[in-house]
Amino acid sequence: MDELQQIVENRNRDAVAPKQKELLNYVGGVEEDMVDGFPYEVPENYQNMPLLKGRAAVDMKVKVKDNPNLDECVFRIVLDGYNAPVTAGNFIDLVERHFYDGMEIQRADGFVVQTGDPTGPAEGFIDPSTEKTRTIPLEIMVNGEKSPFYGATLEELGLYKAQTKLPFNAFGTMAMARDEFEDNSASSQVFWLLKESELTPSNANILDGRYAVFGYITENKDLLADVKVGDVIESMQVVSGLDNLVNPSYKIAG
Repeated sequence: MDELQQIVENRNRDAVAPKQKELLNYVGGVEEDMVDGFPYEVPENYQNMPLLKGRAAVDMKVKVKDNPNLDECVFRIVLDGYNAPVTAGNFIDLVERHFYDGMEIQRADGFVVQTGDPTGPAEGFIDPSTEKTRTIPLEIMVNGEKSPFYGATLEELGLYKAQTKLPFNAFGTMAMARDEFEDNSASSQVFWLLKESELTPSNANILDGRYAVFGYITENKDLLADVKVGDVIESMQVVSGLDNLVNPSYKIAG
């Protein structure tokens, strides 16, 4: 960690990303070695939802259009179910349903890349078992807390100086999109941060504590800037950690 701090202080951007990835893998390994079971109980209201109790990795293959230098790319996404079990579990469950396969990138504005809005009037995932949109609560883990806060932004909770455990501090940070004025409206729409943020202090932007971060792109994230509206997600595949998913709805209904 001291080495990463030194890199940042020296403004060595090329060295930040590899060291950040190395630390992410190291911390994940330490957590998995140390945790005997899951470290806290998810609130009763959400215990029957798909939950990721640990880490997982997903490969996302994107077909890039109208780019002579890039035909397709595969992004490795590491999901953190220790700090966002409901959010990450919901996403993994949708991946296993092949919900995102064949879906276009729907926003790419230089700030974020976004997808997850299905064809038709629905703006999220319609659960076949209920025929209603499945939504999840806003889920934010704060440094010093044993479990996440649910259902409210940190500002609404009065935690103005709280530091989020999963901040928007890296190019390729992954989070759930939601209605601006409805904290618990996230369903299937996700976005990745597009900004030169390795050198930006954590919790120094308007997104921390307002949107639920649950993962980071760790491989080929630089290519995210080349992704445009209309490019197609050919596939998403869980490559590790699927055994950490509990209550998977995809096994109950296709």
